[in-house]
Amino acid sequence: MPNKSLVSYIMEARKRGFSDLDVRNALLKHSWPLNEIEAAFYELSPKRKFKNQITIFLDSEVIKLLEKRAKKNMFSVSEQIEDILRRSCLSMKQPAYNSKVDDALVGIFSREKRGRRRK
Repeated sequence: MPNKSLVSYIMEARKRGFSDLDVRNALLKHSWPLNEIEAAFYELSPKRKFKNQITIFLDSEVIKLLEKRAKKNMFSVSEQIEDILRRSCLSMKQPAYNSKVDDALVGIFSREKRGRRRK
């Protein structure tokens, strides 16, 4: 349980425009224990509420590939996975075939998408 006076001090300092780093340094300078300071900042951090959670088990090679891709995109691995899932869901919203065609197979093998071949 964080110190209530410490939490209110941090809230007041934030209202006055001080950065968290400035507040931390001032508290450390005045001999506050680091674990109490961190507990107070954790108490004030926004809490995320997850309504839905998914657990996946991945091969170590897949994780390495995801880490590489996440680093390239400047994401964490979880953010990269979230981005991949989001993009996948968005691409599924687009119809895969012409909605005028009755049969999906006819739409897939139709020449309409390929265009005319030049002779």
